[in-house]
Amino acid sequence: MSRTVVVLAAGEGKRMKSATPKVLHSLLGRTLLGHVLVAASSAAAERTIVVVGHQAEQVGAHLAEIAPEAVPVLQAEQNGTGHAVRIALDAVPDVSGTVVVLSGDAPLLRAETVTALIEAHESGRHAATVLAAVVDDPTGLGRIVRDTDGGLARIVEERDASADVRAIREINGGIYAFDGARLREALGKLSTDNDQGEEYLTDVFGLLVEVGSAVGVFVAPDAQETLGANDRAQLAGLRAMLRDRVNTAWMRSGVAILDPATTWIDVTVQLEPDAVIDQNSQLQGGTTVATGAVIGPDTTLIDTTVGAGATVLRTHSIGAQIGPAATVGPFSFLRPGTRLGRKSKVGGFVETKNAELGEGAKVPHLSYVGDATIGPKSNIGAGTIFANYDGVNKHHTTVGEAAFVGSDTVLIAPVEIGPGAYVAAGSAIQKEVPAGNLGVTRAPQRNVEGWTARRRAGTVSAEAAERAAADQKVE
Repeated sequence: MSRTVVVLAAGEGKRMKSATPKVLHSLLGRTLLGHVLVAASSAAAERTIVVVGHQAEQVGAHLAEIAPEAVPVLQAEQNGTGHAVRIALDAVPDVSGTVVVLSGDAPLLRAETVTALIEAHESGRHAATVLAAVVDDPTGLGRIVRDTDGGLARIVEERDASADVRAIREINGGIYAFDGARLREALGKLSTDNDQGEEYLTDVFGLLVEVGSAVGVFVAPDAQETLGANDRAQLAGLRAMLRDRVNTAWMRSGVAILDPATTWIDVTVQLEPDAVIDQNSQLQGGTTVATGAVIGPDTTLIDTTVGAGATVLRTHSIGAQIGPAATVGPFSFLRPGTRLGRKSKVGGFVETKNAELGEGAKVPHLSYVGDATIGPKSNIGAGTIFANYDGVNKHHTTVGEAAFVGSDTVLIAPVEIGPGAYVAAGSAIQKEVPAGNLGVTRAPQRNVEGWTARRRAGTVSAEAAERAAADQKVE
């Protein structure tokens, strides 16, 4: 049987109070629309239609990026969900078989639930099937009204509901499966005689019941799957629910998450068993963490690869590759292009960008390493600056194997420090230091005798110097 998915994504989301269309707000690595499209993929549909309206160009551009096979259809005036589906079907007049209609703001919907809904609909040979849920507080949601035999009688929006209907706790999840031909026929009979003055898709169920068509109710295994977000507070609630779902799944697969309430992992992240994620950590984008690695506390990794057994402590990393058994942090900033070899080290208050450290290389303290290659077993002293930018262009620095760069050094690119070479502390190096040589640029030290007494008379420094001179005379 052929299948078509229709995603309703035309709404403005006024209560979000945002310049961003509601369906483009994100949580844990995907937009609301992105989450729904991933769930929809389980339908194995021949086509996916996304109804766009508010800021259609922006939504369409995002759609082209994440699901280029989907077809956007414009609903220029938002006259209700029934109107939106009718426009979608008018754009594809040969639609037949099962039509699955999804809300574009239901990010917790699981692919397994979409599959189960379709199976229940098709095996029951229903004209229409609604995904329902039982909730503690149904305020603001459409109610499932059943007949005396327990079957579906109609779906009633809260604005149009009586007090008795509002007391019902079984709600419409906004997810449906229809027989395409019967849906098209019923959509042509919808009216706007309701509180909103819109064409309600839910009225299709009442119309089908009136003509004796079989309609079904499929109850979601988890009511959270049907929840949408109308404002930022609800969006934050959904984000927390998804966080808990993601963290629970990873823990059950063997990942140690020490404080799940403060750990946020995007749905696009990949983790291996025995990885450890400490508190207040965020793993985003295409980040991967191998077995035995320890992340956090207080760490953010974005599109970062972490090798087996590595340790990353109180670090912000974007687009870096951290090799096996490497150590990073605390308070390190790894920028794109950073590649850390096995057992290498980036220590406290170090920033790297487009920098490669060989196996066992170390940058332990207070340094900036930009556009550089550092050979295996090299050591970069505290306070070293790789001066890579001349105001117009970026230049590269190479430090050879087992080289030693003393503290408070500036390496002015382009420059090369040869294998086994040393650079004296406090130097500003702008010429090659050949292999095995010592590079020094310090000026000879000169001490001006009696300067403090003459130029800083009456200060605490002058008094301390005077006491020290007196002590030397006594000795």
